[in-house]
Amino acid sequence: MAMWGGRFAAGTDQLVAQLSESVSYDRRLYAHDVRQSIAHVRMLAKQGIVTDADADACVDGLRRIQADIESGAFGAWDPALEDVHMNIESRLTKNIGVSGAKLHSARSRNDQVATDLRLYLREEIDRLTLLVRRLQRALVEQADAHCATLMPGFTHLQHAQPVVFGHYLLAYCEMLDRDAGRLRDCRERMDFCPLGSGAMASTTLPIDRFFTAEQLGFVHGPCRNSMDAVSDRDFAVELLSAISVSMMHLSRLSEDLIFASSQEASWLELGDAFCTGSSLMPQKKNPDVCELTRGKTGRVYGDLMALLTVMKGLPLCYNRDMQEDKEPVFDAVDTYRALLQIYADMIDSIKLRAERMRAAASDPALMATDLAEWLVRRGVPFREAHHRVGALVGYCARQSKALNALTLEEMRHSVPEADEECLRLFDPERSVQARDVFGGPAPNQVKRQVQFWRSQTWYPSDA
Repeated sequence: MAMWGGRFAAGTDQLVAQLSESVSYDRRLYAHDVRQSIAHVRMLAKQGIVTDADADACVDGLRRIQADIESGAFGAWDPALEDVHMNIESRLTKNIGVSGAKLHSARSRNDQVATDLRLYLREEIDRLTLLVRRLQRALVEQADAHCATLMPGFTHLQHAQPVVFGHYLLAYCEMLDRDAGRLRDCRERMDFCPLGSGAMASTTLPIDRFFTAEQLGFVHGPCRNSMDAVSDRDFAVELLSAISVSMMHLSRLSEDLIFASSQEASWLELGDAFCTGSSLMPQKKNPDVCELTRGKTGRVYGDLMALLTVMKGLPLCYNRDMQEDKEPVFDAVDTYRALLQIYADMIDSIKLRAERMRAAASDPALMATDLAEWLVRRGVPFREAHHRVGALVGYCARQSKALNALTLEEMRHSVPEADEECLRLFDPERSVQARDVFGGPAPNQVKRQVQFWRSQTWYPSDA
């Protein structure tokens, strides 16, 4: 009989039982369930709701169950008991007797699962944040090695202006830093303890919610409203939103790496460990990690939408629909974690073909803006300078000539101020060196940013 079955005259239909079970996936919460049960029963003893002997028996029994789960001695999980909570409580009662039956005093599965999920997600956020920082370090170290390695920057997927590879990498470091900040903010907001909220209206028993919150490390104490505590999953939605934004960044980086490693560009090569071959074509080296990242980003977006859709029409308080929160949460967390674990090593594996990158950045058309700004320094309004240089570029296109192949006489048709200095503007090294402003691509500015990142408290001192 189900542990809630006292009111029912008949058992649950077999297909309904199969539909209702969640232990096949929520059993990963076992350690968090044991931890919060230990905190709960200690509070019950402190408040005189159960005896110290009962509490000690429960604590010892719960620890043994956790050890059995981790060693494999626990055996099969019972889907008839629906979820991880009932499986553990049932086994506890079987092992220690009536003391185990007292564990659930002043508690509902509603506040129990909300607490377990917050404990699990806090732990995962800490792990994910460390992995984001590890990827940032990989980007910074590559950026330091390539502070002066030229490459073309793009707008509209067209060559735009010369930059350096280190500057490009640090753009993603900035994005990831905001991603880490979103994870941190999400953790901060979920750091309230639902335990003690009961099914939705707390309990008549004299519990101490502040004690359990402290035991479980919830820095903001208990949730302030019992109905809110058990009925919302906005903390999980927020985490999946943060993960989705970060997956977007990984997907964009992946797209860049796919292009840069293609035969059309051939600017870099990814390590063999992060590519695969073809079942038919022996010559192929495919950037599968990058491609899978693009695909899995859509999957994580689907996880976020699934959770939002589950929650959007639910009245207060708890509804069984909310059982559907865990699979999208687990999937998004697992997917994001796996990719972060791979990406730092993949960035480390990159081998540049610097001469090809430099050649692509050396097209003098990429320095057209330099010529317009040269005119601005001589008092020409920028819009007029832009128009004049645009006319000069159009002339070059019609004549099939490069900007740096023009004579001074040709240049002076559109730029009467042109002199010998103009002819030296079309050098990519000079161009990036001239962009010596904070946040710019000049090598010394890139080095400055590298030093900034290395000064962060999370950055290892031996890097």
